[in-house]
Amino acid sequence: MLDKRFIPVLSFHNEELIKTIQFKERQYIGDPLNAIKIFNEKFVDEIIILDIGPDNRDEFQPNYKYLKDLINECFIPVTYGGGIKHFDDAKKIFDLGVDKICINSEVLNNYALIDELVKYFGSQSISVSLDIIKNKSETYKIYNYKTQKEENIDLKDHIRSLENYGVGEMIINSVNNDGLMKGLDLNLINELKNLVKFPMIFYGGVGVIKHINDALNIGVDAIACSSFFCFHGKFKSVLISYPFKEFENIR
Repeated sequence: MLDKRFIPVLSFHNEELIKTIQFKERQYIGDPLNAIKIFNEKFVDEIIILDIGPDNRDEFQPNYKYLKDLINECFIPVTYGGGIKHFDDAKKIFDLGVDKICINSEVLNNYALIDELVKYFGSQSISVSLDIIKNKSETYKIYNYKTQKEENIDLKDHIRSLENYGVGEMIINSVNNDGLMKGLDLNLINELKNLVKFPMIFYGGVGVIKHINDALNIGVDAIACSSFFCFHGKFKSVLISYPFKEFENIR
């Protein structure tokens, strides 16, 4: 196992593996089941699976049947996120064999849900994902993918509140850098990395190993990547892989 965590993220919808660019453009890149088989063979330590759902988020529910197929194929510890709105949703997903669940927009105005989940399943099983956007005034704001708007919530206060409610881990995703493969938002990382005691996974923008080294040099312990594991070369040909030997050299 690597000292640092480099975690593949698989985003899917309607049983299709998808990659987004700044949360807008969706590109089809393959079959999620095939991607999981590849990561199984590469001895990946853990994986994040996200159902990014339809444009109409109000009607979005987890695809339990297909998720069961994914979990049955996966021999890697799995964090799942997407469509979890209630305790019963989480219970059904854990019953499928998922190791951790990730909550996003539902927690923005509903700490009670996190409190209930943590008390029942334990902090180690509950992650929260926050999508962060830098607006025109160069201010970092929480972005609600469901409404496609900024939230009028203080970012740092929100993260500290989640810590108080027992969240075990957080995934910080940069909307501005999503899918561009031009590097992580190091300023955002510097602002948040020592804010709370629970682990933070930073996501959005990795295109080459140097981008990972840049984040490691400022004290990051966990980095999630999607495009980096799915595209290859200057023409971004689809090639799902996991360069374990390269990671060994930077741990």
